[in-house]
Amino acid sequence: MRLTRPRLALAGAVAVLALAGCGSDGNSEADVPETATGSLEHLAAEAKCKPNMQTDADTIRQAICKKGAEKYVLATFATDRGQREWLNEAKDYGGYYLVGRKWVAVGEEKTVTTLRSTLGGTMEEGSEHMNPGGSHNSGGHSG
Repeated sequence: MRLTRPRLALAGAVAVLALAGCGSDGNSEADVPETATGSLEHLAAEAKCKPNMQTDADTIRQAICKKGAEKYVLATFATDRGQREWLNEAKDYGGYYLVGRKWVAVGEEKTVTTLRSTLGGTMEEGSEHMNPGGSHNSGGHSG
């Protein structure tokens, strides 16, 4: 599959965030709200983040969000297929992914776990070889 500029930009952001480290902070299913939907700006507002836009294309919109010292990437996609193709490629870089319908948040495990209590979604984890010490390196989990 050909890498486009937006994919390369997001892959780079994923790699940087994946290498930043990880923590552990479980969220029970009872604490997870219904998965949020909407535009990147709407999702960012729900997460109380002012998005710093990095990519604004027809197929993908990407922003960096900061909340205190925590930083994560928030991306929205035009299609479900585009999202899944991006996730399949991005997971090679490791990292932790909070996945909703046509959106993804990528960051440290603790950050996306906390974000899940606001946006809902499903937790997924990247490649084991890029997540040393990860606890669920089988590719995905929902808890």
